[in-house]
Amino acid sequence: MTKETNKFHALQLFTDTFTAETVHLNNEAIGIYIRLLSFAWTKNAKPFKTESAYRICQCKTDACKLNVDEVLGEFFKVNPKEDTWTHKRLIHEHAYLTEKYKKRSEAGKKGAEIRHYANGKTLTPIPNPNPKPNNNKYEYEQDFEQLWSLLKIKRGSKYKANKFWEKLINLMPSIEQTASIYNKQMINVDKQYIPHFSTWLNERRWEQVDDTEDSIKSITERLVKLGYTHLGRIDNYEKFSKDGKKYKIDVFDEKSMIMPDE
Repeated sequence: MTKETNKFHALQLFTDTFTAETVHLNNEAIGIYIRLLSFAWTKNAKPFKTESAYRICQCKTDACKLNVDEVLGEFFKVNPKEDTWTHKRLIHEHAYLTEKYKKRSEAGKKGAEIRHYANGKTLTPIPNPNPKPNNNKYEYEQDFEQLWSLLKIKRGSKYKANKFWEKLINLMPSIEQTASIYNKQMINVDKQYIPHFSTWLNERRWEQVDDTEDSIKSITERLVKLGYTHLGRIDNYEKFSKDGKKYKIDVFDEKSMIMPDE
């Protein structure tokens, strides 16, 4: 059996990202998540069985197993055919460190070669490997990148938002519609109350009924009956005219009062 040469005992924890991704978890769930991360790292980020997850978390009750299942389902990727789990970020980190130490080893060999030549000794040249891409950067799918780019307000963890998007993509409207609904809902919300996009996705707020639109439509119809000419929506206002004068209604004003359009 060959000895494992790419086992790393230290796992770097990005505290800002970890805190943002786990702020909704209770202390028990956070403890389970940390144990599973540590366990997966000791296995070089390779797949592990559900039963192994129960065992490492010392589950003796069905309630404990349910808690483990919830953490696995939110933060890990399952292979249903083999009943195994992997963590995408750990895989990337492990690949990055493996490549990093490989390059360091090759640089050491090259340095030793130079020193030998300097001492008048000749060695068989060590071939330089072809350059390899840096796999440390987390890669998002093109569709999610497009959705993220269309958001006028980007709040919260992009990584966490991507995880919820992957779970809910089949239930959501198109990318353009999703971004439009989010932007429209956030346009009149104070900055401090704007939810993280991951929270907005997880709570399926794109299904939220917009009572404001129904109210504006009703007011528009009533004004037309009163002799106003509807000129359409421009920016955030419904425009009207009557007797040579122009009027407008702020579509995001809860009172929806008509006012002169100066």
